[in-house]
Amino acid sequence: MSLRTKIVSRERAAQIIAGLRKRGKRVVFTNGCFDLLHAGHALYLEQARALADFLIVGLNSDDSVSAIKGPARPIVNETERAELLAALSSVDLVIIFSEPTSEALLDLLRPEVFVKGGDYTKATMNQEEKNFVESYGGEVHLIPALPESSTTRIIKRILAAHGE
Repeated sequence: MSLRTKIVSRERAAQIIAGLRKRGKRVVFTNGCFDLLHAGHALYLEQARALADFLIVGLNSDDSVSAIKGPARPIVNETERAELLAALSSVDLVIIFSEPTSEALLDLLRPEVFVKGGDYTKATMNQEEKNFVESYGGEVHLIPALPESSTTRIIKRILAAHGE
C-alpha cells in the first residue's frame, strides 16, 4: 500500500475493515495529535500494531489540535502529519478527524483493541471512549510512554536553543 493510499476517509476505512473481518483479522485503533513525530510516537505505534493484525490511526485535524493544545499548535499541518504516519511500516491506515474525541470513529470502526498512550490511566482516559469499546467486547490497552520523548519537550528545547 502506498503512502497516500494509507490516508483514507471514514467510509473507505469501514470498507477495508469489513474485508479484514471477513478474513478473521483483528483491528487495533489509536488516536492523537502526533505533532512533531518523534521516537516515542514510533515506538508507541509499533507496540500498538503488535496487539492486532491491522493498525488504524485517528489523527486529530489542525483545528482539533489547536483546541486541545492551544493556538500555537500544531507545528506540522494535518496533511504532513498524516503522510509521516502513513510512512511508518507499523501504520496501516490514517483517518483525519475533527471531533474533540474519537468516539464517532470508534463507533464506526469498532476495533477489537483500542490503545492509548501511557500518559493516561484507565481512570483518566476518556471514560465514554473506554466504556463504549468495552460495551461491545473490545479491549482497552495502555502503552507506557517514553519519559524523555514528547512534542512539548522538543518545542521547549528548540525555543531554549534560540533564546526564547
